[in-house]
Amino acid sequence: METESGTDTGTGTDTGTGTDNGAVTDHLGRARELLAAHPVVDGHNDLPWALREKAGYDLDRLDISGDRTGQLHTDIPRLRAGGVGAQFWSVYVRTGMTGDDAVSATLEQIDAVSRLLERHPGDLVRALTADDVERARERGLIASLMGAEGGHSINNSLATLRAFYELGVRYLTLTHNDNVPWADSATDEPGVGGLSAFGREVVREMNRLGMLVDLSHVAATTMRDALETSVAPVIFSHSSARAVCDHARNIPDDVLALLPGNGGVAMATFVPKFVLPAAGQWTLRADENLREHGFDHLDTTPEAMKLHASFEEENPRPVATESTVADHLDHMREVAGVDHIGIGGDYDGTAFTPAGLDDVAGYPRLIAELLRRGWSESDLAKLTWRNAVRVLRDAEAVARDVRSRRGPSIATLAELDG
Repeated sequence: METESGTDTGTGTDTGTGTDNGAVTDHLGRARELLAAHPVVDGHNDLPWALREKAGYDLDRLDISGDRTGQLHTDIPRLRAGGVGAQFWSVYVRTGMTGDDAVSATLEQIDAVSRLLERHPGDLVRALTADDVERARERGLIASLMGAEGGHSINNSLATLRAFYELGVRYLTLTHNDNVPWADSATDEPGVGGLSAFGREVVREMNRLGMLVDLSHVAATTMRDALETSVAPVIFSHSSARAVCDHARNIPDDVLALLPGNGGVAMATFVPKFVLPAAGQWTLRADENLREHGFDHLDTTPEAMKLHASFEEENPRPVATESTVADHLDHMREVAGVDHIGIGGDYDGTAFTPAGLDDVAGYPRLIAELLRRGWSESDLAKLTWRNAVRVLRDAEAVARDVRSRRGPSIATLAELDG
């Protein structure tokens, strides 16, 4: 979930990128064939929060079994068209929710995902392990995992962290847009200088559980501290390259260069202000316009959307494309290596999406652009499927080893941080 607001652009047509229409069609055809064998494991989708905000979790009002273009970025027909084979559903709650309220709201998000899976058993299936993800692919189903977006969701409690793991949460993003008492966010003022002692204990307990440490949204200092602490691979569920677009939410090259030693994966996001430099300043102005009219900058209600559409009419926004995202992936592959990159679109967590990647049906266009740039099918299979599944499997192996040597941590924030 990001800080952009605006109007859905809906599904685009298969325009692709190439020298002529025949080349475009050829790249798209090859992309779809590749995704049939090696579908996308997407690191981050905010559909549960969109269902909360737009329908109060009324799954009849926003039934994703049909085309919801113009209302959502995500529905089952477009997931199928996009070649998505596994999805981490974000169980995000806003940082304005604190304490037990944040815990309760996260539980409501988890419940929403569970009800989605019960409602669509012919398309979605719960996945808790790498083997579950592989079995889902074999059955032609979309493996559904969960990630909690922000350490505020655990209310400084390792027991709550463990409870979320038991309910199926398989990653925790250490912060969202604001600091937590034990970790610094990329978009807040420095607090503890990265991870505090308790923050490092959170990472260690996640390693013991087999829960992935997600470093999207965190400060670069937190990234480095977490990589120093974690004995399991980490992920960036939806972050791109800071060298290509200098935004605090992106990953510096020195951190990307640490991923081979850790075994982790950086999953490039599609959020325009994180991939296109010109979009950053425009979004700041757009967000301020919402605040001036009494809306939260994350608001995507119809009223807020209308206000923002008016702003956009007077202030045309810079538009990213699949080529913009491909620039980030080219750079991330160069610095981290092809074994350490993936995709995390952040659909339904941002109102703006790149042209050509308008919604979850767009992944073939990105793969087609990478094919045009000379990426091999083997490397693309790593990008879409193999890297993410390997990270899950490696984290599970680390957890088995750690659990054989120690039990659950009962440390508290007060004990470790004073």
